[in-house]
Amino acid sequence: MRLNQYISSSGFCSRRQAERYITAKKVLVNGEIASHVYFVEEDDHVEVDSHTITHTAQDIYMILNKPSGITCTASPAIAGNIIDFISYPERIFPVGRLDKETEGLILLTNDGSIVNDLMKDENQQEKEYVVTVNKKITDTFIKDLSNGVDIYNPRTKGYTTTNPCTVTQLDNFTFRITLTQGLNRQIRRMCRRFQYTVTHLRRVRIKHIELGSLERGQWRYLTEEEIAKLKS
Repeated sequence: MRLNQYISSSGFCSRRQAERYITAKKVLVNGEIASHVYFVEEDDHVEVDSHTITHTAQDIYMILNKPSGITCTASPAIAGNIIDFISYPERIFPVGRLDKETEGLILLTNDGSIVNDLMKDENQQEKEYVVTVNKKITDTFIKDLSNGVDIYNPRTKGYTTTNPCTVTQLDNFTFRITLTQGLNRQIRRMCRRFQYTVTHLRRVRIKHIELGSLERGQWRYLTEEEIAKLKS
């Protein structure tokens, strides 16, 4: 984290005041005068005007309405990664992923303890999507998706049958689907099995957490109630 952000996020002073302390050479990192461009590492010892700066680690939980074109990775080597996009001043990471072209709800946190509960298929956590396809939807198509689909898995070089799921038609080209699995590009591959192509895909819910009216590209913190249910 950049030095001025580190100082201000500790609650010691505002970011602007932190910059003044740095300019006045009253900020020491590991006993040496620090510059504005310094990035604080985990083991650094920071002092401001002879006061030691300490951080109380707080768990961070947020959701982002991910736009198309953003890659769900924390790797700085990949252009357009989600961490650069959100530009949060503390270390966070995405829980799971959405394909680069898929939009909608994704969780970000610094709490690794919730990841397994949300990502393991055996935990049957619901994830809901709104899907638009390239041709008119039929009753047979909705029924076939609901019953489970044999889709090819390139990793195992064999077929996997998807779990039965709830599918509701919204209009001639759009449907809502709730999954409890997390197979790679699952919805796109399910549709392709019946000669449909997905033209737009948006995740709108994970468990009890809903995207709601959050604008594309915007994020918000989870409410206390949402966090409590997430951990229950």
